[in-house]
Amino acid sequence: MTGYVAGDVTVKYRAAPRTRAPWPHQVGVIPREAAAFQERDEVEQLRAAVTGGGTAVLCQVLRGTGGVGKTQLAAHYARQAWKMGELDVLVWVNAGSRPAIISTYAQVAEELLAAEPGDPERSAQAFRRWLEPSPPGSGPVCRWLVVLDDVADPADMTGLWPTKNPHGRTVVTTRRRDVAVPGQRIDLGVFTPEEAAAYLSGFLAEHGRHEDPSGVQALAQDLGYLPLALSQAAAYIVDADVPIDCPGCTHTHCTSYRRRLTARTTKLGSVLPEPSTLPDDQTTTLTTTWSLSIERADSLRPVGLARPALQLAAMLDGNGIPQDILAGLPARRYLAQYRTQATSDQGRSSDVSDQDVRDALRALHRLNLIDHSPDVPHQAIRVHQLIQRATRDTLTSQTFDETARVAADALAEAWPVTAHAKPLGQILRANVDALTRHALDALCSADEAHAVLLQAGNSLGDSGQVTAAVTHFQNLTRTVLGPDHPDSLAARKNLAHWLGKGGDETGAAAVIEQLLPDMVRTWGPDDPDTLATRSDLASWRGIAGDAAGAVAAYEELMPDLVRLLGPDHPHTLAARGNLARNRGMAGDAVGAAADFAKLLADRTRVQGPDHKGTLATRRELARLLGQAEDAALAAQACEQLTHLLADCVRVLGADHPDTLATRRYFANSRGAAGDAAGAVAAYEELMPDLVRVLGTNHPDTLATRSDLAGWRGQAGDAAGAVAAYKELLPDVVQALGADHQGTLTARNGLAYLRGEAGDAAGAVAAYEKLLSDLVRVLGADHPTTLIARGNLAHWRGRAGDAAGAAADFARLVPDLVRVLGRRHPRTRAAREGVAHWRGQAKTEVSRLFRKGI
Repeated sequence: MTGYVAGDVTVKYRAAPRTRAPWPHQVGVIPREAAAFQERDEVEQLRAAVTGGGTAVLCQVLRGTGGVGKTQLAAHYARQAWKMGELDVLVWVNAGSRPAIISTYAQVAEELLAAEPGDPERSAQAFRRWLEPSPPGSGPVCRWLVVLDDVADPADMTGLWPTKNPHGRTVVTTRRRDVAVPGQRIDLGVFTPEEAAAYLSGFLAEHGRHEDPSGVQALAQDLGYLPLALSQAAAYIVDADVPIDCPGCTHTHCTSYRRRLTARTTKLGSVLPEPSTLPDDQTTTLTTTWSLSIERADSLRPVGLARPALQLAAMLDGNGIPQDILAGLPARRYLAQYRTQATSDQGRSSDVSDQDVRDALRALHRLNLIDHSPDVPHQAIRVHQLIQRATRDTLTSQTFDETARVAADALAEAWPVTAHAKPLGQILRANVDALTRHALDALCSADEAHAVLLQAGNSLGDSGQVTAAVTHFQNLTRTVLGPDHPDSLAARKNLAHWLGKGGDETGAAAVIEQLLPDMVRTWGPDDPDTLATRSDLASWRGIAGDAAGAVAAYEELMPDLVRLLGPDHPHTLAARGNLARNRGMAGDAVGAAADFAKLLADRTRVQGPDHKGTLATRRELARLLGQAEDAALAAQACEQLTHLLADCVRVLGADHPDTLATRRYFANSRGAAGDAAGAVAAYEELMPDLVRVLGTNHPDTLATRSDLAGWRGQAGDAAGAVAAYKELLPDVVQALGADHQGTLTARNGLAYLRGEAGDAAGAVAAYEKLLSDLVRVLGADHPTTLIARGNLAHWRGRAGDAAGAAADFARLVPDLVRVLGRRHPRTRAAREGVAHWRGQAKTEVSRLFRKGI
């Protein structure tokens, strides 16, 4: 109604009636189909979900923030339904805010219902009521589809949700997981690798770029198969005309782009199109899309914590981050310091609780910036790699370094105390790897390297990945820290440790020998770390075969330990144990037993009967008895180990590595006491626990398999033992390497049991081949080499070459005298071998050489 005034009289007139738009009718602009659009399985899910008046909510569960293709999928469905004549009314609503929703609803009411303009709220409600089912016979039926694209906040839709109607369909796209809409939720993730490669290839081909498939696949992987990232990267390659930076090469535009993308100094935004050149009617760049989501998450309770939580997560492994890392004290202090907003009753630096952290993670989860699954052990948090990249790009240099160091602190704090905590250790190592890729410089300052770098390397070795641990510490000492870095000394010591554990005892001794002068120069001759390094050097010398040299080194070290640390210091007691062990290895079993007996009394007095060192000393004493080649002593060892095992289970737990080692000694002692079948049974009972606790490829697991095969042969099943060794060898080579002592030991056992199985000539051939490797790897004087020479002589005689066997034993005797001494049992056995094969004796003399190492 309008009018005009004439004098004091108002003359009114009525406007012409508004006309309603005829059907079919469309309101709102549907985004045009993306170039190289990919058909996805979710298209059929969407069609099935909305058939018969259904509602479908397109969101995503894993890594599915803005950019997974929700809008394109909804637009494709709407376009197809319209073209197929399935709709009378199609309404596309850009639902990013309540005003935008109301505005579109009002426009529909004005066009379809002839509603008067001027009151958008009233008109919007009129349209919503029109969507409700009409009574039968009230008029023509309207088939409608309403697409609510990118609902940002569920509260924006209060009172505006289309009601269920058998003739209507509703499709909702959103980054939120908490949109409470009755209907079927379709979880939309990233492309499959095949879909991503097909999209990139198709897009580039349309613009004259025909790329090598391997380069396309690699780029798709670098972009995490995220549809929006793929489209914008492809547009950048085309529009920026990325040059080929490999003269003479063809089809390398993707490769050149990958070099830019993965360069550490390149920010993600610099390899994406400018907003004015975005493809497919896109309005925001990838980084802007996420920035809006982060702002929204940061405004949710607890206000201001979502952004710093995401910054920490961006430093770690997006495939799985333990929640405890972000809920630990270092992370909570960081969140308090970098809280981006504060409520009126909350200061920026106020304490952040565990619950605050969980709530912040849920806020990020609700906006699909992370996937938060608290019930998934050790991998509660997952983040798309490009979200991580974009988040890191927003940090200043100073904040970047501080965030990285806090992430390292949080990892170090979360590290398990027990070395055999396998699943968590593996996940933490993956997070350290990710952190070092992003921020290695921040972890290695001029005067200090972060402790988590050492933890990760030792964790590799503890989990059985000894070769990987060696590589880790080699890289750390040579490339990362350099020889003059203060923490190189600790890294070199760890390198020696894992070299030795990996079977290269000589290499371990060499590393420590080079390290010792640097320790003396840096810390002084009387520093505890210097003394510990001297002890390590003596230990590795003994393990490498120079038992006499190890005894001499420990005897030289002992007075300094007593003088500087005292006779009851743990390091002094440990050195006494190593001295006793090497004394036994040098052939003085009586002296070693006496040393261990005295040490056991002192450890019990100083550290108590349940101390780990006391239990270890008891184990060593029993082991000496079990190796005495005397069945009565071996039976005594079994009894001692039975009591020790009960104490280990009580004190350390059934799954502790020392408890498992005690069980292994017990099984071996049963065999030495004459019960080979009992040894086999004990080893078979032990094996599943070793696999469960340490893993299939741990050196102790593989060594136990070797022991089991050996005792199976001793129990009379030579053929079964040979089969077990043949099955074991490939696993040992793969896990430890061809030159590892465990591999050589397994080859020794296989060679011996071939002879026991009746193939003496095959045993001779195997030993001849093995000996050359033993001399090359371990040296001619190593005890293992000498044992193999005795075994070769034995089987040469059994194969019919008595003269050759006698000659082999005759050449072996002086070497045994020089290395082990005249009174060593193996020296006596070799002398008897000479006599036997010369026809001067009739006793079996090879008994001591049968067991291998």
